[in-house]
Amino acid sequence: MSAPGERTLLPDAETLRHWLAWLEVLPPWVQMAVAGVLVLLAAWLAHLLTRLVVGRLVTGLTTRVPSWWAGVVNENQVFQRLVPVVPVLVINRGILLVPDLPTLAVDFVQRVMLALMAVLVARAIGALINAAHAIYQRYPIARGRPIKGYVQVLKLIVYLLAGFMVIAALANQSPWFFISGLGAMTAILLLIFRDTILSFVAGIQLVNNDLVRVGDWIEMPQFNADGDVIDIALNVVRVQNFDRTIIVIPTHKFLEHSFRNWRGMFESGGRRIKRTVHLDLSTVRFLTPEEIARFRRFLLLKDYIETKERELAEWNTEHCPPDQTDILANTRHLTNIGTLRAYISEYLKRHPQIHTDRLFLIRQMEPTAKGVGIEVYVFAKDTRWVFYEAIQSDIFDHILAIVPEFGLRVFQEPTGADFARLGGPASDAT
Repeated sequence: MSAPGERTLLPDAETLRHWLAWLEVLPPWVQMAVAGVLVLLAAWLAHLLTRLVVGRLVTGLTTRVPSWWAGVVNENQVFQRLVPVVPVLVINRGILLVPDLPTLAVDFVQRVMLALMAVLVARAIGALINAAHAIYQRYPIARGRPIKGYVQVLKLIVYLLAGFMVIAALANQSPWFFISGLGAMTAILLLIFRDTILSFVAGIQLVNNDLVRVGDWIEMPQFNADGDVIDIALNVVRVQNFDRTIIVIPTHKFLEHSFRNWRGMFESGGRRIKRTVHLDLSTVRFLTPEEIARFRRFLLLKDYIETKERELAEWNTEHCPPDQTDILANTRHLTNIGTLRAYISEYLKRHPQIHTDRLFLIRQMEPTAKGVGIEVYVFAKDTRWVFYEAIQSDIFDHILAIVPEFGLRVFQEPTGADFARLGGPASDAT
């Protein structure tokens, strides 16, 4: 019995028995059947009434919160999943009113209803967590601070607790009886949830240290991953390679193995160009006076030629006797490879798509069996792949085409056409 003045949602057992007193004139089995049908009917009516109330609640919610919030909550059916709880409560209370029903049957039905209630409440809480996560993902902070791993852990805890409640209800034991037994099962649980625990810890490290975000371009050669991160979950990180294949990597592997994240390159606004043009060593030589005069007419080389000639003349005057200036080994001279290097440097300094405030280097590499290389090490302003490649290609198209103007030749391995000119086996084949 409830206390005087206390309002309850459902009438107490004594009141219900008074309402059903007319059943006592019927045979026992009829009484039991009719009472059972009435309980089910009451549960159905409670379900309809609860749906109506929830519908009005959702409608009222749209006027108090942003419309898209209400849309997300409604899409995840947060309140709708609570509707079945009321009919379950009605059956759980109403089964006590069915006359002549064996105590064992009443106890069984009540335990099943309690277990079902735990499942329904857990589903509703899970839907609420999903809705909160969906709302969070709409905000810009979600891109840099994904919480999907935490959400999955929270849902796992909710479902584990619900599982204990279900087992406790069906076994007619206190939930603490089973929870207290977890200590003895710790080793087994650690074995079963090893990857989950490791990934959860790794996920915390990844998020807190901002190591990986959804949308980052990463490389992990050991897993053949080279693409964009499309999902960071509790157990796995999904990477979509540029060939559109999906690579699934356990989250904890990001702490066990090194990986490259290209986010810094995109945020800096500059993408490195690092490429070498190999020149034939046999074409490297000093410039003739006629070539120097011709290069002086190049707008990109005019200042370089004048400055370099003045510098070389001063050095030769200071270090070389006048009667020995005709010997090349005694004096310094302009070379075609050095002039080409100066030309490339000036060309790139005036290129509109190249950063001049970043590391800017045009250097000569060590001579090898493939000739001597001129390496371009600069940063393009556009980090987008397609546009970056277009900038890089445009630069080296020009460099490769201008090389012969300096009396140099780009090195390449001998081909069939080379053997044909020499009258070798290739010419016989033709």
